[in-house]
Amino acid sequence: MTKLPVTFDDWVENFGEWQKKIGYNPAWAGDFDFCIKFDWDRAGNEIEFGDYLGQKKWERSLQIPHQNIRDSLLTLITVQGDTEFASVEQQRHLLDSAPTEYDRYAAARVMAEEQRHGWQMCYLLMTYFGKQGAREAQKLLERNSQDGSRLLGSFNQLIPHWLDFFCFTMFVDRDGKYQLGMLSTSSFKPLAASMGPMLKEESFHLGTGANGLRRIVKAGIIPLDLLQRYINKWSATAYDLFGTDNSTSAEWAYVWGIKGRWDERKKQEEGTLVVKEHLNEESRQHYHDEIAEEVEKLNAHLPEGATPLFVPNMKFSRGIGDFAGMRYSVKGIVFEGNDDEWNEYLASVTPSDQDEEDLKGYFEQKWIEHREPTRMMRESGIGQIQLSN
Repeated sequence: MTKLPVTFDDWVENFGEWQKKIGYNPAWAGDFDFCIKFDWDRAGNEIEFGDYLGQKKWERSLQIPHQNIRDSLLTLITVQGDTEFASVEQQRHLLDSAPTEYDRYAAARVMAEEQRHGWQMCYLLMTYFGKQGAREAQKLLERNSQDGSRLLGSFNQLIPHWLDFFCFTMFVDRDGKYQLGMLSTSSFKPLAASMGPMLKEESFHLGTGANGLRRIVKAGIIPLDLLQRYINKWSATAYDLFGTDNSTSAEWAYVWGIKGRWDERKKQEEGTLVVKEHLNEESRQHYHDEIAEEVEKLNAHLPEGATPLFVPNMKFSRGIGDFAGMRYSVKGIVFEGNDDEWNEYLASVTPSDQDEEDLKGYFEQKWIEHREPTRMMRESGIGQIQLSN
């Protein structure tokens, strides 16, 4: 068992061992700098909502007034870090099969930035939360998506090919944008200050997914009904990432000021009333509306007469919350059939084994619009060394 890190430098050594364990070659990151970044100005100085509104933001864990607030902060930071490292474990094998040099760069950059985000969270754990933080930082290197031990379900799912990758970065990484945004006004200033740089980097991940799906649609090789099934799959699992309905954890996080609403500052300026009992539902609705707009942009590139793509209703195929395990169609209509009919319906609207087999044939064709990397991309060295399994 790896020794518990005492300093952040100790943790960095263990991080290198994690890279070896999952088969990640540090050379794939090129000249990318794994460093700690803060935007202290954007973080603000005063607590912006909740019971401690107007007080000075906490800059050290000892300033946090109650142990339960400290424990909740520790959990928020740990879960965020867990998703970052899990993504790399899910995606690191894709570089070998990149459809273009541009896509190899994009995936390698996404993985490098995800690792930096994990570094950032572990730096907070190691620096501000003592031995308990050190234990959690080490656990982030011990859990593994490949054995299903990551904390959130979406980050234990396989991403075997590039269609899954583009859907993941389009839909699951977009959830990440919301989580970072809601932490950007946190009453714990080091956490809030971490979010600005992370959000800037996260925008590239979202762009990678949107750009990839747009190029797939424009190439016209992968059938639209097949693409729709993958949209259904990844949208549904992303909805779960916003948490349970009527969440008391989300309510307390708001009361304590450690996690706000999406666009918290804008909502305060507009006088938007906060409904603390339904914070997760509010965020999930914002997310649904945004991905619906993004998919509508894809429809602008469809051939005339094609059936439009869409995002499934938020009740479809849910694993947690009020609709967990309930039978709703992709349109949000209660399914009235028996078990066999339900299973048949699910098989018709989510990826099947046959879809996976069919994709192998499509991937042998020009299934995605070509895009050349820029000179800057080539000179960065990111993604230039291919993986060898």
